[in-house]
Amino acid sequence: MVIKWMRGVVVDVNGCRFNVAREGWDLSFAAEVAELASLRRALRKHLELWGLPGLVHDAQICVTELVANVIAHVGSGTPTRLAVSMNEGWLRLEVHDPETRALPRVVRATTGAEGGRGMLMVDSIAERWGVILCGSSKVTWCELPTGLRSSSDHLAVPQVTRAEALLGLWGAGMKSEVVWRTRLSVGSGEETVIDVISDLLHWLTAHGCDPDAALDRAQERFERETGGALCGG
Repeated sequence: MVIKWMRGVVVDVNGCRFNVAREGWDLSFAAEVAELASLRRALRKHLELWGLPGLVHDAQICVTELVANVIAHVGSGTPTRLAVSMNEGWLRLEVHDPETRALPRVVRATTGAEGGRGMLMVDSIAERWGVILCGSSKVTWCELPTGLRSSSDHLAVPQVTRAEALLGLWGAGMKSEVVWRTRLSVGSGEETVIDVISDLLHWLTAHGCDPDAALDRAQERFERETGGALCGG
């Protein structure tokens, strides 16, 4: 497998101090059943890095079925490419293959046909899907709603909202107003989070508390709240 990163676009989002730069990526592989598990793992990894663990299950099903369609109707071992990107607030999944005649179609279960069931599943999960013919190849794509306002937005869960407010207060006291009021990257945000955690550990130590115990409890709570989503295979 070969991973190639594509240039992403960061959009300014009102009310969000840190941009989540979700750069599209693509993965070239031979369409074989043995590759499906690796594809699902790669997809999980990147969606978690994008802060979208809740989309992993549906995205994995869609990609599995799109690739299985290539295997069944174009042939095992076909050179194929998976491209994952954000289309504004939509997660876009594309499977590229070199066959323009074998077009995916939805077959309803009541017809008794053996093929097409996978696209029926994609049709039921994805908000929209389609096929693009590109001369000597085709792209089968589908899009899943993320609930985000743009490609650089983040999920507005209470914990994230509170953390962003805390970072805003902390940063206002450490940086010039001009710098802190500008939109920041997640990379700079990560460094700020580390600074805040370090300061909080100093506060605990100064008041006779065990910082290691606090970190352990915080990690346990985080894993409970996320359901261990970031630790899955």
